[in-house]
Amino acid sequence: MGLTRDARLAVTMVKSALSNRRAQKTLRRRLAAQAPLEPHRFVVAVYFADGVVNMYQLRQWYKPLAELSKTWPVLILSRASEAALTILDESPIPVAYVRQVSDLEQVIAEQDIRIVFYVNQNAKNFQMMRYGRRWHVFINHGESDKVYMTTNQFKAYDYSFVAGDAALSRLNKVLWDFDFDKRAIAIGRPQADFYSGRLPYTPDERQVVLYAPTWEGDRAAAAYGSIASHGVELVRALLTTRRHRLVYRPHPRSGVVDHAYGAANREILHMIGLANAADPSAHHFCDTGAELGWQLAAADVAIVDISAMVYDRLAAGKPLIVTRPADSGVQIDTGGYLSDCEWLKAEDAANIVSIVDDVSHGDEGRRRLARWVRYYFGDTTPGVATARFHTAVQHLMDEWEHNAALHAADGEVDDYHDRSEEDEL
Repeated sequence: MGLTRDARLAVTMVKSALSNRRAQKTLRRRLAAQAPLEPHRFVVAVYFADGVVNMYQLRQWYKPLAELSKTWPVLILSRASEAALTILDESPIPVAYVRQVSDLEQVIAEQDIRIVFYVNQNAKNFQMMRYGRRWHVFINHGESDKVYMTTNQFKAYDYSFVAGDAALSRLNKVLWDFDFDKRAIAIGRPQADFYSGRLPYTPDERQVVLYAPTWEGDRAAAAYGSIASHGVELVRALLTTRRHRLVYRPHPRSGVVDHAYGAANREILHMIGLANAADPSAHHFCDTGAELGWQLAAADVAIVDISAMVYDRLAAGKPLIVTRPADSGVQIDTGGYLSDCEWLKAEDAANIVSIVDDVSHGDEGRRRLARWVRYYFGDTTPGVATARFHTAVQHLMDEWEHNAALHAADGEVDDYHDRSEEDEL
């Protein structure tokens, strides 16, 4: 078993290295053909040191950032070649490829970056955070009650933009001696203002059910994924009713750690293919697209794992079901919405049709859901979260101006750099 795993890992590493080399060549040609970035234009940067597999963390911010850039020009800083190529293809925001620290320093020297956003906790964030005279702001890639959301790494940033009261309460339990009033700014969920997109089917009388599981996790305490424990059974049940349309959106990392988890994902894909072949009018859909939004708005009921998807859907204010991890050792924060949600246990997955029927009706359930929506996101009236996001950025810009005036006589000081760290991901 160990030898098989090692061989599989070796093959993956070789393929990754070859793919990376091809991407670098293509990227060099693309960058050489396009005009250089206009000097001193960009004042906000989004630092992304990850590869393509974690692009979902950045993609959800495209539309809010595009709107922000109408006031404060935004630039994405990408450290990995394949990710940079993908961003160039799909992002409405300009991108700079900063493979080495020297590339990063050049961009910093040529632009007037005042705010740097971070969407994750990649270790290479610290290669950017060394640069002072600007605000480093953690904006995260979603709201959730995962243990990831209470990491002490929040303290590394000058500020953090959080969703609402739930996030502040969660962090207050673990971040000792942290100035929440100054450094944690609640903005709601601006991404929810842009839940839209073209549907891959024509709406009809079928009830649309979104099943959006997360990956298997890299440790037992974070094994929130349900594909192997719940997914196969619940998908099989929904595909047989002829009154449901399934939109299946697996996490892009599904199966990267556990081969059996990946096999269960492939089994679901196979079942959906067979169901569509047997009934072409069903239009069940396997969603692996980059855009997230239409799924959350269009689904009548959503089934999700403990992940940011719970709260992405919660922001839509529509019925959802949360899978209960099959492993009793998984850490679950039941102090918030998860204390009052509609749980789906693995042993009940085959009964999903009746469970979906139950959560689709009932005024009390909707009232309870609305209370939790306010607790996590505040006012979800369309446009309000975007306005709060812009207000928070304006506040930091004002603070930057204030501090720049205080230090105007300090003179220029070279930012620290270490050439030994000039390597790509």
